[in-house]
Amino acid sequence: MPPHVDDHPLGGHRRRIDDAVVFDKLVEARVFGAGYEGIGEAGCSAMTLPGRHDEWIRLGVWDRLKLACLAAYEKMIGLDLTDLAVDGCTTKAVCGGECAGRSPVDRGTGGLKRSQLTDGAGVPLATVSVPAHPREDVLLLATLDALTDFAPLPAQATVHLDVG
Repeated sequence: MPPHVDDHPLGGHRRRIDDAVVFDKLVEARVFGAGYEGIGEAGCSAMTLPGRHDEWIRLGVWDRLKLACLAAYEKMIGLDLTDLAVDGCTTKAVCGGECAGRSPVDRGTGGLKRSQLTDGAGVPLATVSVPAHPREDVLLLATLDALTDFAPLPAQATVHLDVG
């Protein structure tokens, strides 16, 4: 984690909750699918979690963590980059957001379309999210471009697509 610089002009505020505690809570929220309110406690309130999550997104912590996890997986088990699979799905975006758009399959309510690329064993390597209305084939190039972290790919790599 990058070091936190306390630049409060008066210096009289609560101490910052330790990054390890917040990280554990954020992982807990993802694993159990719980909201921040459900896992907040006296040592780490539910109000701290989204702020720290957004801060770490801005600092690129999550991207570095993803690459570190994939590198560890590659070292221990090995990624199968000769067979890749790409598929997409449309999901609801109930709370909206910058990526939500009019869904053609759900009476025009807010939705997202995700295109995901996995290796031969099903390990997710890249995900691209867009508003729900574009066709899946439009996302293929953007999804394949997200593989820049794994360049160069094997010369005989095969990309499997669904029938759509």
